[in-house]
Amino acid sequence: MKRILTRTEEIERSIFKTYKSSLWAPFLTAVNRYRLISENDRIAVCISGGKDSMLMGKLLQLLQRHSDFPFELVFLTMDPGYSPKHRQMIEGNAETLGLPLTFFETNIFEVSGTLNKKPCYLCARMRRGHLYNKARELKCNKIALGHHLNDAVETTLMAMFYSSKLETIIPKSHSENFPEMELIRPMYCVKEESILNWCAHNDLHFINCACRFSEQAEHGLTDSKRLETKNLIRKLKQENPYIEDNIFRALHAVQIESFPGFKADGEMHSFLDYYDNFGKLKI
Repeated sequence: MKRILTRTEEIERSIFKTYKSSLWAPFLTAVNRYRLISENDRIAVCISGGKDSMLMGKLLQLLQRHSDFPFELVFLTMDPGYSPKHRQMIEGNAETLGLPLTFFETNIFEVSGTLNKKPCYLCARMRRGHLYNKARELKCNKIALGHHLNDAVETTLMAMFYSSKLETIIPKSHSENFPEMELIRPMYCVKEESILNWCAHNDLHFINCACRFSEQAEHGLTDSKRLETKNLIRKLKQENPYIEDNIFRALHAVQIESFPGFKADGEMHSFLDYYDNFGKLKI
C-alpha cells in the first residue's frame, strides 16, 4: 500500500520533482559556484517570514539532509514588532515546512516607524545588526540571507538610475563590523518567478514585511524605487524575455578595460591610469 505523504513531505517532493530545474538546480549552482558552504560551518539561516527566506530555509535543510559533509543550521527569526496575526502566520508556515525556528524579540518597527525619512533603510540596518549579534551569540560563523537573482538585477539598475554607480549585491561577503562572520546568499541564482510558482503550487502564503510602510507600498501609496524597477523590467521582458538573464550574466562578465572609470578598495581610478598598460584598446 502506497504511503500517504505528509504536507511537509509533499512540499519537499515538489522541490525535487516539479521545481527541480527552476529551484533546486539553481540553488545548488549558487552553493557550489560561489563556494558558500564549507564543512563544519554553523549557519544562521535568517528567516523573516517571507517567501524568499522560508524557501531558503527549506532548501538549506534539504541540502543538509543530503550533504556529503556535515554543517549546522540555526533557523533564526527576529521579531521586530510583528502583530500577533503575523507572528502566528510565521509560526504556522514554519511548522508546515518543518523548520524549527529560534525567535528573539526587538523593537525595530517601533523605532524606525518614528522617522519620516528612510525608515526602511534604518530598519534594514538595525535588523542586520541584531541578526549579526544574535548569530555571534549562537556561535555561528555565517549568516544566510534570502536574496535571489532578481534582487541582484534590480539592485544593479537601481544603483545606476538613482546612485550613479554600477554595483550590486554579491553571493557572499565578509562583515565589516563582525570580522569572524561571513554573509552568504544561497538563492543568488534562483528567479523570483520560480519562487512565486512554487508558493502557488503548494498553496503557501507568506507575510511580506508586516510593517505599515511595506503595506502602503503594495497598494501604491509610497514611492518605491524597487517596485518601479520591477515594473520596468516586467515591461522590458515583453519585448525581450531574456532581459533578466542577460543582466545577470553581465554581472559575471564585466569588461573593466572598456569603462572610463571604476572604484576598487575604496579608491576611484580612471582608465587613463592604466591606459598604456591596457595598451591595445581598440576604439
